[in-house]
Amino acid sequence: MPARPSASRRTVLRGAAVAPVAGLGLAACSVPGQSGSVTAAPTAPVDLGAENEVAKGGAKLYRDHNVVVSRDGNGALKAYSTICTHAGCPINKLQGTTLVCPCHGSQFDAVTGKVVQSPATEPLTELPVKATNGRIIAGPAA
Repeated sequence: MPARPSASRRTVLRGAAVAPVAGLGLAACSVPGQSGSVTAAPTAPVDLGAENEVAKGGAKLYRDHNVVVSRDGNGALKAYSTICTHAGCPINKLQGTTLVCPCHGSQFDAVTGKVVQSPATEPLTELPVKATNGRIIAGPAA
């Protein structure tokens, strides 16, 4: 078996120069103000607030729970996780009924969960939602 050649000085230096750049690429996918851990959407039913907080044809972002709730023209509620399907960043901005991800600019329709601007390609995860005693309850088994 032939001996493997050892790495040249140039190869070692090239690798050392590339390592910090690769780290920057990973940092670019992190969420500002968070230490690398992504808070997930609710895993149990969550009381989000008064039902009248979401107007017909509108949407409300519940940042603390990573949920958006919208109401269509007929009054039916829909809820979606606001964890971006591109890189897992929590979406923290709602403009009208458009959700805007702070990490890479993906945009989603809060009424349908569909992608309206890439780089995301998958829609948001729909969550069960209901109104009970004038309160919005979202999450599994809602």
